Amino acid sequence: MTVQNLSTPVSVDKIVERIFAFRQITRTDQNLLMSALLAKNFINDKEQYQINRVFEGVQKGSIRVVE
Repeated sequence: MTVQNLSTPVSVDKIVERIFAFRQITRTDQNLLMSALLAKNFINDKEQYQINRVFEGVQKGSIRVVE
């Protein structure tokens, strides 16, 4: 994954899409996801659903956590 320019925010959709495409979440993915979510004043229902999907995927083992 390439390093993103800090002035160009990455959408939660794109980050989650990548996580599920590769069935893994890297430290970079985690940082990008946290940054994208913390930059917002609130999290909408769709974003909450996506976060829950990632969390459940990690819990069930369908998404690996890698360094």
